[in-house]
Amino acid sequence: MAEQQIRVAVLGGGSFGTALASIAADNGAQVRQWMRDEALVEQINRERRNGRYLPNYPINPAVQASTDLATVLHDAELVLIAIPSKAFRSVVQTAKPWLKPEQILVSTTKGIEQDGFLLMSQVLEQETGFAHIGVIAGPNLASEIADKQLTATVIASADALTRTRVQQALGCRYFRVYASNDRHGVELGGALKNIYAIAAGMAAALGMGENTRSMLMTRALAEMSRFAVAQGANPMTFLGLAGVGDLIVTCSSNLSRNYRVGFAIGEGRTLDDAVEALGQVAEGVNTVRLVCTRAAEIGVYMPLAEGLYHVLFDGVPPQDMAKTLMMGEQSSDVEFILPREDVQQAHRDTGGWHD
Repeated sequence: MAEQQIRVAVLGGGSFGTALASIAADNGAQVRQWMRDEALVEQINRERRNGRYLPNYPINPAVQASTDLATVLHDAELVLIAIPSKAFRSVVQTAKPWLKPEQILVSTTKGIEQDGFLLMSQVLEQETGFAHIGVIAGPNLASEIADKQLTATVIASADALTRTRVQQALGCRYFRVYASNDRHGVELGGALKNIYAIAAGMAAALGMGENTRSMLMTRALAEMSRFAVAQGANPMTFLGLAGVGDLIVTCSSNLSRNYRVGFAIGEGRTLDDAVEALGQVAEGVNTVRLVCTRAAEIGVYMPLAEGLYHVLFDGVPPQDMAKTLMMGEQSSDVEFILPREDVQQAHRDTGGWHD
């Protein structure tokens, strides 16, 4: 329960934004939620439900929806931004006239902006220059949160006030909020795991078993942390909710949008058909392209992501990806303990290495 009434603005009318708005209101916060869709605003205010994204979830009556940014942002202490990555910057730019430096800005978006390979918190920094910026990430399927099933998330920020206010506003008996100061690592974990959820869905559709999924997820975690550390993150972050926690849920659940896209492709649908059938944004599709390009630029070995890229964009059949995915080098398990280069050198020294 919040110790004082916090004024919260939520930007975005999707499933996660709606769930967070209602949780904050349950905790006693004054909550306003912005979305573009006038019909959705009217439905939330009149029927207390979001028929498009969470049709069976009764929204707290204290949540006030509006299409007017000025109204929603007026006097808000905490601003949660739950906008898909492609529209994220434009919404922040539109909101800028009503944002103030003392406000806390928190992204809930697990995606990457194409130009400059920017995470959403970096977009917030660029656009506002504010001091109180954070990200929320973790194993958070919105439909389960709506059912008030026990869920944990991470608020990551270098700023203690940001971490504390989010914990006060959102922490409750079924939604546990843990703190981290590795904003970059937490945000990268949230974005990168979407890639491997697509691969896991594809593997499931191809009939692969539990051993295979376990291997896929573990090697995915190695890839994610290897890439993130090259970008300045702390590898220990990936032991937490935004790393292994989020990876487990998104690679195991048919509630995960990215998993469902992968499953459809594994069944033989085209990427366009799979995305269209989903009817929502699967951030991982765009993330695969961006991460593979970036990994090539900075020299990070990511065979799973590259294999998935070939299926999604180069027309390689999913069955072929499954066969070739694990044909690469058998190297070190956890390379922050035993570096991959040391294993490669040992193979060369014994004459048994084949590049």
